Amino acid sequence: MVLDEEIEAIAKTVIDCAFRTHVDLGPGLLESVYEAVLHSRFQRLYLSVERQKPVSIVVDGLTLPNAFKVDLFVEEKLLVELNRLNS
Repeated sequence: MVLDEEIEAIAKTVIDCAFRTHVDLGPGLLESVYEAVLHSRFQRLYLSVERQKPVSIVVDGLTLPNAFKVDLFVEEKLLVELNRLNS
């Protein structure tokens, strides 16, 4: 399916960029720093990206508007949630 190939290509770019960012910055910074750097790097790669995008959830007929905010929403297809490991 074409959509799966699109998401796979976006995910590969995101993972490569996240790895480079980790190598460049190292561990231990605030999550917001990694988020800002990744946002900038995705934009430089001409990817559309939104920060702290509210996401609604519908389950069993119940709608939970703005249930959570995703850290980065790339190309209106891929949710990226960052986690900082304590080191």
